[in-house]
Amino acid sequence: MAKMIFVNLPVADLAASTAFYKAVGFVQNERFSGPHATMMAWSDTISVMLTTHEFYATLVAKPIADARAVSACAFALSFDSRAEVDAISEAAVAAGGRELHGAEDEGFMYSRAFEDLDGHSWGPLWMDIAAAASQPESA
Repeated sequence: MAKMIFVNLPVADLAASTAFYKAVGFVQNERFSGPHATMMAWSDTISVMLTTHEFYATLVAKPIADARAVSACAFALSFDSRAEVDAISEAAVAAGGRELHGAEDEGFMYSRAFEDLDGHSWGPLWMDIAAAASQPESA
C-alpha cells in the first residue's frame, strides 16, 4: 500500500462542508461517505475525512477545538502555478470560506491562505524547487 495521509476534520454542518470542499476542488469518495462522514480526496494519496462532531468525538478522547478560536494545525497544498493558488483561494472565499491573507510572493514561492467554514486553515502554495534550493536556510 502506498503511504497515504487521511486528515480527519470535525465540521458543524456536514452537507455544507462537503459542498465547500467540492467547490475548492476536492472529489467526494462515495464509498467512504455516509450520514456521519464524507471522504474528500485531494489526490490519490491525500484525503480529508469530514466528520460530524458526534462522530469525531468517537475517534478522540479530547474535547473538539473550535478552529475559529484556536489553531492546532494548518494544512498546506502545493500547486503547479500561481494561477492555481489564486483559483483555489478565490473559490474558497466564493464558497463561504474566509481569506486569511492575500498573495505573498517571495519570488521562488507564492502563497495565500484561507479558512474553511469551520475555521480550519489551508495554505495553497506554488514553489520553484530549484530556485528554493538556492535560498539561504531559515529556522
